[in-house]
Amino acid sequence: MASPGLGRTGLHPGRVGLGTVKLGRNTDVKYPEAFALPSDAEVEELLESAWDLGVRLYDTAPAYGSSEERMAPFVRRHREQMVLCGKAGEEYGEGGSVYRFEGDRLRASLERSLERMGTDHLDILLIHSDGRDREILETGDALSTLLSCRDEGLVRALGISAKTEDGILAAGECLDLVMAPYSLAQPQLAGALSRVHDAGLGVLVIKGLGSGHLAAGDGSAAREALTHLFSQRFLDCLVVGTLKISHLSQAVELAASIPAPSE
Repeated sequence: MASPGLGRTGLHPGRVGLGTVKLGRNTDVKYPEAFALPSDAEVEELLESAWDLGVRLYDTAPAYGSSEERMAPFVRRHREQMVLCGKAGEEYGEGGSVYRFEGDRLRASLERSLERMGTDHLDILLIHSDGRDREILETGDALSTLLSCRDEGLVRALGISAKTEDGILAAGECLDLVMAPYSLAQPQLAGALSRVHDAGLGVLVIKGLGSGHLAAGDGSAAREALTHLFSQRFLDCLVVGTLKISHLSQAVELAASIPAPSE
């Protein structure tokens, strides 16, 4: 599952990562089926099984409910070998999501995430955008604050979980990497992702399986979708959000069988 790396970050997460929203949140999510939160034993089994498959990037966020706290024992065991990706900007509670991008809020969120997971730094910190991608980066003190956090060693690389083409292009002007939705069914952001990737940004892809909608049935739709994804030159790492190790295993196997497109 080797890959040339995540842009200019110096990080080498491999071509498949694990998204952990389902470890801590099962309300106001857009998955095809309702699901119960896993037990502590099930969380342990999923994370360690992913590790055994060679998965090294683990993506979490304050907005993922109790995900950060539940990951903490696993993070302590594997911190030096893993790529730990977090977010700041969105908080989730009983009233739904609240987005705050003031610099002091972002710093406080980062410090809280570090405390929850028992680490002194994140490898990746993403702005958890509400869709106003460029505005967040170009107004206020969000960007300057996060650049200070990087300078202080609290994070190694900065990015944005973007929702728009304009936001992806804005990230190319000031950040190290970008996370964005892309799939065979929703390829609209491919052009922008290719442009920033060519400029040296790392690219994390999410929603490659349509938030789980392609994982049902005999697996043929998922296989087709994954084959398409791993054939995209701009894709550095696909983040798969799942509680089923079989789904993650399929992605890992296909990533290993499809050579990374040449630059």
